[in-house]
Amino acid sequence: MRKRISIGTRLYLSVLSLFILFAVAFIIFQQYREKQYKIETLNIKLQDFNNTLHDALLADSTHDGEGKTTDYLARHAIRDLRVTIIRKDGRVIFDNVRKDYAKMGNHAGRPEVVKALKDGNGSAVDRNSPTMKQDYFYSATYYPSQGYIIRSALPYNVDLAKSLQADQHYIWFAIGIMLLLTIILYRFTSRLGKNITRLNDFAQRAGHDGKLETDELMGFSDDELGDTAERIIKLYLKLQKTQKEQDVLKRQLTQNAAHELKTPVASIQGYLETILENPNVDDATRNQFLNRCYAQSKRLTSLLNDMSTLNRLDDGAGMMTFEDVDVADIIRTVERESQFALEQKEMTMECDIPEHIIIHGNRGLLYSIFRNLTDNAIAYAGKGTKIMLKGEPPRSSLKRREKEHSDYEFTFSDNGIGVPPEHLPRLFERFYRVDKGRSRKMGGTGLGLAIVKNAVRMHGGTITVKNNPGGGLRFDFTLK
Repeated sequence: MRKRISIGTRLYLSVLSLFILFAVAFIIFQQYREKQYKIETLNIKLQDFNNTLHDALLADSTHDGEGKTTDYLARHAIRDLRVTIIRKDGRVIFDNVRKDYAKMGNHAGRPEVVKALKDGNGSAVDRNSPTMKQDYFYSATYYPSQGYIIRSALPYNVDLAKSLQADQHYIWFAIGIMLLLTIILYRFTSRLGKNITRLNDFAQRAGHDGKLETDELMGFSDDELGDTAERIIKLYLKLQKTQKEQDVLKRQLTQNAAHELKTPVASIQGYLETILENPNVDDATRNQFLNRCYAQSKRLTSLLNDMSTLNRLDDGAGMMTFEDVDVADIIRTVERESQFALEQKEMTMECDIPEHIIIHGNRGLLYSIFRNLTDNAIAYAGKGTKIMLKGEPPRSSLKRREKEHSDYEFTFSDNGIGVPPEHLPRLFERFYRVDKGRSRKMGGTGLGLAIVKNAVRMHGGTITVKNNPGGGLRFDFTLK
């Protein structure tokens, strides 16, 4: 199998190609601009010479035109300079190089002459002279008042060509800068390529066996690229650890659920077997066993309902229907439904809440929060105790008390026996029981407080638990 070129190398070659193309284009453009600048500078100098010669011809009245020109050129000699005076009809009336200019051809079609007649001045670079059979640099100036064109020219030889070339030092400087940037680019893409290669290796190993350790974090470059790669790996390792913890938790939940389901099922099965195996059992005993079966079936139903509620909470808010709910009305319903159980335990429930508490949430989950807290207090607070529930907007929102959808703080407490401090951090765990025997005797499922915590979080709130100084438990939570 042919070895693939790494992404770092491909990126380096791609960027380098673009950079070289840009650098070459820039150098060519700069060369052209510099050459044009030198040509324009030379043209301006020759134009100035033309103007100076023209002024001299107008000022000197002691010689004829040809004599004036010859005398001026003798006094202002420029090496290899050729000067030609052309009438606007193209006829040559003076040339300092060829004295038989009367026999020279018509110059009306010369490019520099055409342009001078049109724009006032014109030039031509590296144009071959049909008269002299040599290349020249021409600069022509038209003087309408006198009706002639003064054209000065320099031979386009090696010396002139070199003078019009761009400065070679600039090219070497540009090449040096290009090499420097190429090295910097290589170092950058090399680090990028190494990091990507290591990430790719990491991903392949993770996909095959998933057994990766923290030493995978070694070897990345000490820059933003390396930091990003390390964060990706740390995130993966964290997810890997979380997955393992979830697997352990699932096994524990499965075992706990099986154990909790086994107890009522075994009781029901035992009572029914007794009835079936003893058809002559008296009616009182049969009814007693049937009532116990019914009680265990209710416990089993409650357990299944709680497990179903937790599953819905695990699925997330997308599975829930949210609406504006009056929580104060739910609390009054729970208080009314719990009245009989409270009287049996000689307990009282005291509620200090506003007349209306409007929260955008799920009615069933909000009901389960207050119902589970109330049932938990009735089951474990103790005979003759008191339950206290208080609800109000947070202190920072007291000015918004009349607004709907305000955040509310709730305190649910009792003055019962409380819980040993070492058990407080685990009260919200699923199937966790402080006293397993007593909890099952009370008929609890071990899921009530787990439902409360998850339902509170589903409504954007938080919940904490602690022992009251005077005895009993205190739950502080918020609902948004």
